Amino acid sequence: MTTKVILYFFAAYFFLTGVYIFLAPETFYRLTPGLSDMGPYNFHFVRDISFIFLVSAGAIAYGAARQNKAVIVCGAAWPFLHALFHTQIWAHRGFPFDHIWRVDTVAVILPGLIILWLAVRFKYK
Repeated sequence: MTTKVILYFFAAYFFLTGVYIFLAPETFYRLTPGLSDMGPYNFHFVRDISFIFLVSAGAIAYGAARQNKAVIVCGAAWPFLHALFHTQIWAHRGFPFDHIWRVDTVAVILPGLIILWLAVRFKYK
């Protein structure tokens, strides 16, 4: 599988995440493990996060289509920083290997690390 195809996969993942958060912000807040531990539900904040995911997805897809490494890296910045933040939260919680950690690892941390790695190693045809 080529790097470009994997970039499109992650762009689709981030796009669908953004659409889900935008269309069902309260459901997202309620069903995401550990999110309610971060504070009360804030409609505005949750919707803002959906837009960040959508912009990131668009930049990754556009950069892959145009073979523009700088745009891909810009698109990967949010998921990567988001992954770092979740890693910091995990450390603050004492590194428990619980349900929150499993969901964070699969849904946030690994995608964020992988997308930046792919963005940085992206090469033109």
